[in-house]
Amino acid sequence: MPQGTLTLEVRQPAPATSVLDVHGDITADSEKPLMDAYGEAKAAKSIVLNFTGLDYMNSGGIGLLVTLLVRANRQKQKLLAFGLTEHYRQIFELTRIDEAIAIFSSEDEALQAAAK
Repeated sequence: MPQGTLTLEVRQPAPATSVLDVHGDITADSEKPLMDAYGEAKAAKSIVLNFTGLDYMNSGGIGLLVTLLVRANRQKQKLLAFGLTEHYRQIFELTRIDEAIAIFSSEDEALQAAAK
């Protein structure tokens, strides 16, 4: 089975907020691009994960999100997300990640929450 790839674009729509636009698959092999993007966004007080371009995520990818969450918590940053399909929303609920990463329906809602 061929490995999917992950690319992330980092945007800063507000002075203290960075958005990481996810494109592709998040698997255990995604650590470098995910952590590189986090490094670019590290100075922000809030980091918003845009999952509208997510094709696939497995348990290794969930583990990487937990690692990202731990790093963000150490830096006293908010981690928020939007654009999850219903399937991935259910996975976030089952794994209880939704209790640590606030999930929103749109980028505008996530950005408003990030600004608070």
